[in-house]
Amino acid sequence: MNSQSQPTLPSRFGRVIGLLGISAGVVIHPGPTHAAAEKKSYTQPPFAAFSSQMPDALLGSYKYERPVWNLHDALGLPEWLSLSLEQRTRYETMDGSFRKDGKGGDQQIPLQTDLWLEAHSERWRLGGEFLDARQFGADKGSQINNTHVDEADFIQGYLAWSEQNLAHSGFGVEAIAGRQTLNFGSRRLIARNAMRNTINSFDGFRLRVVDYNRWQFNAFVTKPVGRYPNDSEQLLDHFHSFDEPEEQAWFSGGFFEVYDLPGKLNAELYLYHLAEGDRKRSQTRNRRYFTPGMRWYIKPAKGEFDFQSETIGQFGTVRATKESGDGKDLDHSAWYQHLDVGYTFDMPWTPRFAFEYDYASGDHDPKDNKDQQFDTLFGARRFEFGPTGIYGAFARSNINTPGYRIGFNPHRSVQAFVSHRFYWLAEDKDSWTTAGLRDKTGKTNNFIGQQLEMSARWNCNSSLNFETGWAHLFKGPFAKTTAGAPDSQDVDYFYVQSQLRF
Repeated sequence: MNSQSQPTLPSRFGRVIGLLGISAGVVIHPGPTHAAAEKKSYTQPPFAAFSSQMPDALLGSYKYERPVWNLHDALGLPEWLSLSLEQRTRYETMDGSFRKDGKGGDQQIPLQTDLWLEAHSERWRLGGEFLDARQFGADKGSQINNTHVDEADFIQGYLAWSEQNLAHSGFGVEAIAGRQTLNFGSRRLIARNAMRNTINSFDGFRLRVVDYNRWQFNAFVTKPVGRYPNDSEQLLDHFHSFDEPEEQAWFSGGFFEVYDLPGKLNAELYLYHLAEGDRKRSQTRNRRYFTPGMRWYIKPAKGEFDFQSETIGQFGTVRATKESGDGKDLDHSAWYQHLDVGYTFDMPWTPRFAFEYDYASGDHDPKDNKDQQFDTLFGARRFEFGPTGIYGAFARSNINTPGYRIGFNPHRSVQAFVSHRFYWLAEDKDSWTTAGLRDKTGKTNNFIGQQLEMSARWNCNSSLNFETGWAHLFKGPFAKTTAGAPDSQDVDYFYVQSQLRF
């Protein structure tokens, strides 16, 4: 990264930085001491390639600690040039299976290597990001796909312009054109992926306007970028093909955030539109969705209650299947609800206890010409429903799931949590989507099971991090007895990973 920090903004903007940190799904915790008498808190970046997201031309980047091992300084690069190299190595193993007709376990070693370069001159920036996401250890039974592998490709290539105080109006404005990643709000619908080995990217234009400490607005018009190859045999053979924008697809929307409302309340209001056609290399379900939503939240603080509520609707049309020649469109109407209430104790380890609840509608029934399965679009799920990678047992579709989470910080450089959730189908006759299991009669008990998860992260320093986690799926009647279900053995998933930032 560039050794030169962004211009320091007035102190009243500091609260905006904190709010955006919570919005991005990262956790604020005590950081390293820079001087004998000074202690500073930093927002830790996700455990993934993230250096390109750390600088913020409008809000500043002082919330992130500069990597102690720094390529920019080591190579003696000029101040107008930013450079970073990040590498993540993970070992993950799964004992047992939950997917339809699954047998035995699985293991994989996913590697994520990312190079970001950006040149900047006054208000202009020109940048590119190269990602190599590959794996070792998978076989034909691993169900490998392009969420695991995207070898040697560009996920960003953009030209950006920004002005912190446009025409002395007090508004900050930023425009970005080209290939880019998107990361909005709770990240449930649009996210720069963290645990997943590959990262979503989009070709298009984004405009951002900020009224500091009051509100922020993002508008975008893009084409989703398809990751190729998407054939499992080619991925196993390490066959290379460059990613391409989906010419028959458009993804656009607007996202409005308001900060510091009465009672420390913050709000988000958004509307997204996805119009999809068949791709050159594969068939699609021709999703044509409007997705409106709103979120209200109070961010966690010591000795205080916090809460979050997000309500999302979705309507439009979708093709019944991906099969070639299937021209039947279904009326699509779905919805999703998230609620959580937490309390952070003002005591050693700063424990936070939270009750959580998620509901995502289901009922995909071509016979009735309707589809009510909620579609999470380009969102992330690890932070809510457990590890992804080769596991990924639950997604935001046809689920009804209460649970609780306990987070704590045993040391200023260590964060950990324990999560326990219970899963039912929202619609008995629809499928457990990630497992591919379905009883169309609805007669099978709809309790999928319980998931217990534990995870811990150690930030050795700002350049070297370690993380480990374990998840156990206690199978319920639906996971054990539905036609095609694997044996009744519970599932254990374990991972350990390292992250290097230079």
